[in-house]
Amino acid sequence: MCVAFFLLVLSGLSGCGHFSFYNLSWDLVLRHCTKQSATMFLLAGLVGCLLSLTAEARVGNCSEMPFFTETSQCLMFKVICKTDTYEARHYDAAKWVSTTESYWSMDIACMRAFTRLYKYISGENEMGQKIQMTTPVVVKMGEKKWFWQTKEFTVSFLLPREHLANPPVPTNDKVFLSESPAQNVYVRSYGGWMNSLSDCHENEALMYDLMKNGASFKEDCHFGVGYNSPWTMFNRHNEVWLMIEDDPVCSSSEELD
Repeated sequence: MCVAFFLLVLSGLSGCGHFSFYNLSWDLVLRHCTKQSATMFLLAGLVGCLLSLTAEARVGNCSEMPFFTETSQCLMFKVICKTDTYEARHYDAAKWVSTTESYWSMDIACMRAFTRLYKYISGENEMGQKIQMTTPVVVKMGEKKWFWQTKEFTVSFLLPREHLANPPVPTNDKVFLSESPAQNVYVRSYGGWMNSLSDCHENEALMYDLMKNGASFKEDCHFGVGYNSPWTMFNRHNEVWLMIEDDPVCSSSEELD
């Protein structure tokens, strides 16, 4: 059943700011009616259905991607172009549950944030409902500072398809529902464990390759992305994302339709 929904992720995946909150209001739609109210109600219902279907279409079957191995629902994407060291991807809008933790250490901050979100999907919400785990888990890394200075890290779990239209409301005031708009990102993939050292190294390597190719990207933040359970020991897959400015650049690359 399609319903009007309200949602809000990841500190604005499209601009590295905080995620935008919005409220799709039936009253607002009806105030702008110029036809019969009953007809407009049906049209508004159709719009709500289309929005729900659009959102659901971006959470797909994990078996379609080689490194989506531990959950059944994943955030899908289209590869625009790629090189030997990175690729450019397009993501449609997606919906998440997120939390922000401030600390000097990325590793400790992310552990605290992950625990908070795991409690939410385990039933710490107004409906007391358990929510299946999805991939990836995305961490927004804030402004670069000296290692001893406090930094903000926003960790986000992707909402599964069945909860996109009406997600359970968090009971922890540090957990919030959020939305990322459609966006293009540069991606560098790597194995092993995502931690402060590996994330810093891979992010610097991605920036170096992009600057060498004359690619424009947002430098005020980046995203660390993980696809594995903390208890997975082997064949791990992680990524670094940088937001694309202007057209994607993949010099000496394979262009993909």
